Amino acid sequence: MRGRNLVLAMTVAACAVLSGCTDEGADRAAVPAPGPTVTSTVAPPDAAALAERYRKAGGDADVYGIEQVPGPDGASPLIVVRTHNPDTDEARFKRQAASVTAYLTLSEGVTLPHGYRMDIFGPDGRLLHRWDATA
Repeated sequence: MRGRNLVLAMTVAACAVLSGCTDEGADRAAVPAPGPTVTSTVAPPDAAALAERYRKAGGDADVYGIEQVPGPDGASPLIVVRTHNPDTDEARFKRQAASVTAYLTLSEGVTLPHGYRMDIFGPDGRLLHRWDATA
């Protein structure tokens, strides 16, 4: 009998977890930011094509993916950059951020009136930098 109760309790607990129950104050509309996952660091086709145009224009040769998606505030975009370089140097990141945003605004017609957010992911899918340049 005790074994059945344990199995029943475990089943109920598992169902509660899998049902998506959240805390009362949790933000249910939160959507995970795009970027590499544990199983794949391959850039989506559009992100790879944008990065190719960026590199051809003289951009960082290590960048293999650039995506621009709506940011969490809806006013400023999130720019997701994927790079083959695992370097976490702050100065390199600032140069890369300036290079990517300059390319997007000058060559792709992207406007950033309220600033932008940028995530840079390394070759293993690990977040290297997160930058908030919103106004």
